[in-house]
Parts: sequence; structure tokens; C-alpha cells
Amino acid sequence: MEAPTLGHRLRALYPEASGRRLKQWLTGGRVRVNGVVVRRGDVAVGREDRVKLGRPAVAFPAALRLVHEDEHLLVVDKPPGLLTIGTATERTRTAYRLVQDWVGAKGDGRIFIVHRLDRETSGLLVFARSPAVKRALQKQFHARTPERVYVARVEGAVREPEGELTSRLVEDRALRVRPARDGRRAQEAITRYRVLQRYREATLLELALVTGRRGQIRAQLATLGHPIVGDRAYGSRRDPLGRVCLHATRLGFVHPSGRRVMFESPPPPAFRRP
Repeated sequence: MEAPTLGHRLRALYPEASGRRLKQWLTGGRVRVNGVVVRRGDVAVGREDRVKLGRPAVAFPAALRLVHEDEHLLVVDKPPGLLTIGTATERTRTAYRLVQDWVGAKGDGRIFIVHRLDRETSGLLVFARSPAVKRALQKQFHARTPERVYVARVEGAVREPEGELTSRLVEDRALRVRPARDGRRAQEAITRYRVLQRYREATLLELALVTGRRGQIRAQLATLGHPIVGDRAYGSRRDPLGRVCLHATRLGFVHPSGRRVMFESPPPPAFRRP
């Protein structure tokens, strides 16, 4: 009598499936025997062996890079030109929607926005997997305890090797952030910087957020007289890379498990061109 194989078991479990479909399941890594992926149909299986068909593998969105994933949160690397979350004019092509669609296709529930990056800014974003984790992480952001570090290539020569930028900023009707003329509606914005490299017509800066106001780095550097290269909205006169040269390079916070975690994303090599 011929020994039972995984192929026999699959045909018995899924009589409506064609031989081609069964082979696709096997080669695609969807079939598990006792929790282990098995890709060959001629493997012997006994009555006690548990055969299970898993969900199809879902590719992570090509526009993003998955930096970290666990049961509590996800960290991704966002490219420039992509919104974090939808607006009245753009609802589908966002980092949130891309990640949510991927998570949903895997049957892993929902994700929740914790913080945002400007459309023009690339780098690290964290999403929560539950409302409770979202609230816990946002509480840290409001308390200014996460480490949020950016790298920017700015126009001109920044003289001081390090310093602190302090402003009171407002958002105008065009949603552009600028220094306030009066303090009634203004919000305090603080950024610390240090020079990483000087070039003939530009300076590479590392910038650490103390506060996390929308657009604060872009507005403060423009006010300093050193707009970010490519940031025409804030006075940049050159755009050699076809983008705003601002990248969220380091993100650290207390994980829901209680341990301190740190994630890094190196800035684009083109930021360091002489």
C-alpha cells in the first residue's frame, strides 16, 4: 500500500482545488505540517500530523522600507513625496494607507497613526497596532521624551559648530509655518543642531527635536538664513536632488514592553556630495 503523502492529504482536504493550485500553495510556502512550512507534496505524513493552509504571502509596499515589526508596533522608512496620512485632496496614496492595506491583507487587524512627517521629508515613522499603544506612544511624544533626530543639507555656511534654535511659530492660512508676529496663537519650537560637514556652498546638519511642531525645522532654518536645499517653499534657491534634503534618521522611545528602543535610517548618500 502506497504511503500517504502531503499531496494526498491536500487533495483530501481541498477536493475542489486543481493540481496546479496545490502546487502553487506548496511552492508559495502556504502549507505547514505541524507548524513547519513544507514545499514538497511527496513528503510522508501520518494521521497524527497537522496539515494547515496559511494565508498567501503579501509583499510589503515597494514605496516603503519595513524597519521593524512586532505585535505592538511597526516602524517604516518613508520616501520623500509621500504623505503620512490623507488630506482632502489625497486620501489613498499615503504611508498610512499603504501600510494599512498590507496589514489588512495579512489579516493582522489595523494600525494607528502616532506621529507624522511632512510629505517632503523622508525617514522613520512609527505606527501603533492598537489604540492603547497609540495613546502610550503619543503620551511620550507630548512629554518630549522620544529621541527624534534629523539630517539636513542646508544652503550656505553655518558658522557655529552647534547651537539651539528657539522660535514661536504659527501656521498661516496657506498651512505654511512661520515665525509669529505676536505670541497669542504661537507655539514654542526648539531644535538643537550640530554641524556634521561643511561644503563649498552647503552645510550638513544633525538636528534634534526638543519640541515637535509641524514644519519647525524647515521654518527655523529658513529664518536662520540657511534654508534646506530643495525647500523652495522656504526660500531655497537650488534643488540639485529634486527633493527637500531633510531626513528623519534616528527615532528612540520606550517600547510598550518597557525597554528603550532605537531605530536608525541613514540619510541618502547624495546629502553628502561635495
